[in-house]
Amino acid sequence: MVFLSWGRPSTEQQQQVINKAGTFNYVNKYQGASSRSIAKLKEDSEVDKDGFLINHSRVLVGSGKESFEKGKKALQNWKHFGMNWAFVDPTTPVETGKKFCICVKEVLPWVMLPLQVVYVDESRKSRKGPAHFGFGSGTLQGHLLAGEERFSIELDGDGKVWYEITSLSKPAHFLSFLGYPYVKLRQKHFAHHSSDAVSKHLNDSS
Repeated sequence: MVFLSWGRPSTEQQQQVINKAGTFNYVNKYQGASSRSIAKLKEDSEVDKDGFLINHSRVLVGSGKESFEKGKKALQNWKHFGMNWAFVDPTTPVETGKKFCICVKEVLPWVMLPLQVVYVDESRKSRKGPAHFGFGSGTLQGHLLAGEERFSIELDGDGKVWYEITSLSKPAHFLSFLGYPYVKLRQKHFAHHSSDAVSKHLNDSS
């Protein structure tokens, strides 16, 4: 089951995909796994044994509390998908249990990939100190991959603002098995463009 559209997917098309998608397409023990640190994920031999590939990107996008708050709002409004070849309906609320579609433009058709928000986490040690906001989403039936991806924004102790993407995934469809080198390349391509989108949003909003 692959969800395709020859034109830019409409809200109605995305909702149809969500209605058909069903449940998570990966085992329960990995639900929430993307909330762990990249070091702990790499140390977990089960992750590698079960065929998951870990991807990680951490990019400096600004500094100060104001930039952090703008970055947090950017994630809540899906600005990290602000590119002409990939998007999420910006009205989709970032809340646990919410299902949504990532729409990706490939060579000819658009591919609609169903996911569900597994968790949302936020922490702040003090009004002026370090802060963190992030959420993780898990793949549903009909997604070409199986696994989770976390997007987060962090204000560290030095006042620097970091945008981070962490994912663990493996092929879930014969197309992604056949083209997995291409899939991995696209994941790195997305991380680069997503970081640029967040950075641009923060700078344009300054």
